[in-house]
Amino acid sequence: MKHAILTAALAAGVAMPFAANATDLEVTHWWTSGGEAAAVKVLADNFNETGNNWVDSAIAGSGSTANPIIISRILGGNPMGATQMNTGRDAEELIKAGLMLDLTDLAEEENWAEKIRPAKLLGACEYDGRIYCVPINIHSWQ
Repeated sequence: MKHAILTAALAAGVAMPFAANATDLEVTHWWTSGGEAAAVKVLADNFNETGNNWVDSAIAGSGSTANPIIISRILGGNPMGATQMNTGRDAEELIKAGLMLDLTDLAEEENWAEKIRPAKLLGACEYDGRIYCVPINIHSWQ
């Protein structure tokens, strides 16, 4: 691979609620083209089938457009329930600041290490031995 970008849904400081009561979950992302929007609809429909409500907050453009908006909301104390981010420095800084939800217990309970392939995708979600994202796709320039 000449260049790969892992896109991950990261919980933004708020637990992804799957409680007995229906919950609205605001999800920010920049998947707005036809095929991307169709993929998001599948995720949203599956989430809604749990009895909860996916609140779509699409940000047109790319990660370079969306990331400053996403980070500003998190730092400003108005985080979304979940968000799309590229793994890397921005995510690491938010983790170090204690602003990202640790998903390690959920990952272990659901055995992500045996389900996510290639396995190194889950490694990109780890920081200091803990898991902070869910890898949902990978882009490549090849």
